[in-house]
Amino acid sequence: MLQDIERYLTCPHCGLGLALGADGRGLRCAQGHVFDLAKQGYVSLLPGDAHTGTGDTAAMVTARADFLAAGHYRPIAQALAAAAAGTDGLVADLGAGTGYYLAHVLDAVPDACGAALDISKFALRRAARAHPRIGAVVCDAWRPLPLADGSAELVLNVFAPRNGPEIRRVLRPGGRLLLVSPTSRHLRELVGALGLLSVDEEKERRIDEKLSPWLDLVERTELEFPLRLSHVDAGAVVGMGPNAWHTDAARVAAGLAGLPEPVEVTGSVQLSVYR
Repeated sequence: MLQDIERYLTCPHCGLGLALGADGRGLRCAQGHVFDLAKQGYVSLLPGDAHTGTGDTAAMVTARADFLAAGHYRPIAQALAAAAAGTDGLVADLGAGTGYYLAHVLDAVPDACGAALDISKFALRRAARAHPRIGAVVCDAWRPLPLADGSAELVLNVFAPRNGPEIRRVLRPGGRLLLVSPTSRHLRELVGALGLLSVDEEKERRIDEKLSPWLDLVERTELEFPLRLSHVDAGAVVGMGPNAWHTDAARVAAGLAGLPEPVEVTGSVQLSVYR
């Protein structure tokens, strides 16, 4: 709910703090900028010249929601929840999607509240309902985030854009970033069979280089787990991420038809903790 996070939010036009109006239907700053609450429970804090074309489509969000609901990525959610232990302030999920991971973290830290930040309104319609302590905010990860300086104790970033300067700005002193990124082995059985995008073996090094001016790497843990996917679930994991923009649906379907069912797939990610 927005009332849990309103004290941390800032106006995308002037940078002043925001507060809910008496009717609870929108946010307003002291300069008079007003942002209406959508009936689905989220608020858009995008500036007027923002473009949302890079956001997940309704079809991608549906695929993600179905895949995650089946529990295939539960090991990732559990690892994040364990790493978040002791958090009692704001948890900001940058690129939150449907709010799946943020909800798991909030279940583990009952004194914290969560801001689900994403550019896709389709995703945030679901994130707004994912947990009673989530407030859902449409914003652009590559622009100034609509959060006050030093407001977040924890930032989550799971398969999402990483804006180092902004993550550093919104983290309070000693705050942490929990970052999940795929390894080169992630979904490797599908990558070859379906012609999917592959992950660069130097990905972790490049992430570290981009974040090192702003954050210090504290620890890194590799999570590898088996997945037994039906053809429907395998299609969903293709359709819920970047591959949805770069593959032909008919070709993917034809490739899946030639695979056994269930298909044995490797899940492989790195959980990196930065401070």
